[in-house]
Amino acid sequence: MISVTEYLWLHTRERRDYINITNKVEEIVRRSGIKEGLCLVNAMHITASVFINDAEVGLINDFDEWLENLAPHEPTSKYRHNRTGEDNADAHLKRQIMGREVVVAVTNGRLDFGPWEQIYYGEFDGRRRKRVLVKIIGE
Repeated sequence: MISVTEYLWLHTRERRDYINITNKVEEIVRRSGIKEGLCLVNAMHITASVFINDAEVGLINDFDEWLENLAPHEPTSKYRHNRTGEDNADAHLKRQIMGREVVVAVTNGRLDFGPWEQIYYGEFDGRRRKRVLVKIIGE
């Protein structure tokens, strides 16, 4: 059994952003040399998410609008968490909805996706450097 761990570092200019990280993860899988196994991709920050979905700009915009309707950033005073001096309670809620991580099978040295599946990093409290864990285990 082989285990490979790498980190992706992301820094968004906007508070909310959605970044397709599929190619970066595929490159790590390729470099790992693992032919059969599992690949974990995990947001290492409580206000960010990793999820799988279609790489279609309209859908990504729909996610953003839907999440903002469910947990709007403003008014920040409506959230008890923000009474601690923070202003990111909405980002914590959005992350819970979109999830923390994904696990993708590695088959014949490649991520084994269904049709249209892509890995996305969802940022809900950006404008600073954040980390994504990529851990591949297998043979």
